[in-house]
Amino acid sequence: MVALNYNHLRYFWAVAHDGNLTRTAERLNLSQSALSVQIKKLEDRLGHALFERRGRQLHLTEAGRIALDHADTIFSAGDELVGTLKETGRARRALRVGALATLSRNFQLGFLRPVIYRPDVEVVLRSGSPTELLRALESLNLDVVLTNRPPALDAVTPFVSHRLAEQRVSLVGPRSDEASGGGLREHLAARPVILPTPESSVRIGFDALTDRLGVRPQVAAEVDDMAMMRLLAREGIGLAVLPPIVVKEELESGLLVELDRLPGIAETFHAVTMERRFPNPLIKTLLHGEAFRVDA
Repeated sequence: MVALNYNHLRYFWAVAHDGNLTRTAERLNLSQSALSVQIKKLEDRLGHALFERRGRQLHLTEAGRIALDHADTIFSAGDELVGTLKETGRARRALRVGALATLSRNFQLGFLRPVIYRPDVEVVLRSGSPTELLRALESLNLDVVLTNRPPALDAVTPFVSHRLAEQRVSLVGPRSDEASGGGLREHLAARPVILPTPESSVRIGFDALTDRLGVRPQVAAEVDDMAMMRLLAREGIGLAVLPPIVVKEELESGLLVELDRLPGIAETFHAVTMERRFPNPLIKTLLHGEAFRVDA
């Protein structure tokens, strides 16, 4: 059996991602005819046309889409191998972590605490949206993504979601509110609240809870950033609906108090990784060693 020519495959891979033969030829400093010849040789080897031309645009055939999936895997694995082996012998190992921009900073620090003080580890921390972070994870620019929104998984998804912990959600406010007495219903009826945005699981649970209690609280603010919720709670503009870990220091100092635990509402924390041939060994330390766990 004649082996596959990976140079031909790489040329196809480049054109498939660019979607334009002229642009790819210019980028690779090749003539269009030379690039076309390389792709034609790959098509002859595979026995299928990989592109069809519609006007001036190239579009993948069904065989082309299959070939591109395999090429992505092949070249990603190669990049991963080079990146991993470059680390061999270095005094410091890099750990590249992505975190949902709205995720609790206290949780992030707690998760990373087993490695963040090690002199042989360099932690690179990036924040962003779920789409941005998962794309970076898939392209091997991140080793792990921390989130409270695990990705949808199916048989072809390369991600692995590790459920790390579950954190209770409470009603948090100034100590003066604790002195005023009353139960959960009274607190919600008397004071405005600072809430997560409607699409969050915590907000959905809170809305269902207030409906059961027959209370319509006044909304002081809807916030999608835990750090901002923390600041607003400190300012005393309302009672915050959040996991106590978000305001851990304020609770310990007495600036804020946990007025009531919200029954049936919790926030889960996940670490998302990807199946890799050369996984970063530090991830195993965090996931299976003395990694951070939140009390339920």
